[in-house]
Amino acid sequence: MAKKVLVLGEVREGALRNVSFEAIAAAQKIADGGEVVGALIGDQVSQLAGSLIEYGADRVVVVQHPHLKSYTSDGFSQALLAIKDEVKPDAIVLGHTSLGKDLSPKIASRLQSGLISDVTEIEGTGDDALFIRPIYSGKAFEKVKIKDGIVFVTIRPNNIAPIEQDTNRAGEVVELSVDIQNLRTIIKEVVRKASTGVDLSEAKVIVSGGRGVKSADGFEPLKELANILGGAVGASRGACDAGYCDYSLQIGQTGKVVTPDLYIAAGISGAIQHLAGMSNSKVIVAINKDPEANIFKVADYGIVGDLFEVIPLLIEEFKALKVNS
Repeated sequence: MAKKVLVLGEVREGALRNVSFEAIAAAQKIADGGEVVGALIGDQVSQLAGSLIEYGADRVVVVQHPHLKSYTSDGFSQALLAIKDEVKPDAIVLGHTSLGKDLSPKIASRLQSGLISDVTEIEGTGDDALFIRPIYSGKAFEKVKIKDGIVFVTIRPNNIAPIEQDTNRAGEVVELSVDIQNLRTIIKEVVRKASTGVDLSEAKVIVSGGRGVKSADGFEPLKELANILGGAVGASRGACDAGYCDYSLQIGQTGKVVTPDLYIAAGISGAIQHLAGMSNSKVIVAINKDPEANIFKVADYGIVGDLFEVIPLLIEEFKALKVNS
């Protein structure tokens, strides 16, 4: 049976995150021919509504307020619940991002609804949809089916491909006035420690370093390689604990979970906590001096060698490929 599905378009630094378009693709499978409604929440975000429509939303509801300039769970939950009351959806889809992981349990609690988090795949459509999610740090997967009530899911970035953009698609954009009040927290300033560039959780290529990088300076060749490949730099917890880089780069069970097309692990031993954050990457390349390192058990390609010799060679080769292409 066709459903009406509400999708939150997530905005960062004035632009829609790619996971917003992936969430619309997931919503279309759930809707099964029904209506997909985009939700935009922020201060000045109405100009982004067209992009949601181009990627598959049938219409977009926008809530704008000065208190929504930066994310707070109080402000965004008020706005999203108001949109939900207006749209009356059968399902809600958010990205499994830091925002989605914070906001979705609060909304689910208010709706007295279940929540299927961190979905990586959807089998079937409509009432027959099965939601697949990893459990036990990625060692197993479970399939979940909703039999009653609202369908509420968060999807992991880089797992469900967005539909092709159609700049000729048209849809209705509606502004909804919501009085955002009684906030316990107001964000006055955001100071970012993370480097600018490709968003780590959405990067198609990630070059990560571990304790084997040996120092903060040791990350410079990794940054250069990531830049050439149009990717992002990540790190193991060991590298972060050693002070080689900021914790915002940490990948693993207590850090970010990523699924890039290519993951290059340099000087990373492969502790189970780190593998939980990257083992579902499509292609894994491991570089380590120790041929018995655990990282080689999950790697598609392994290079036994000194990363300070291997990385510069990779940089040269990729530079040459770019020049000749």
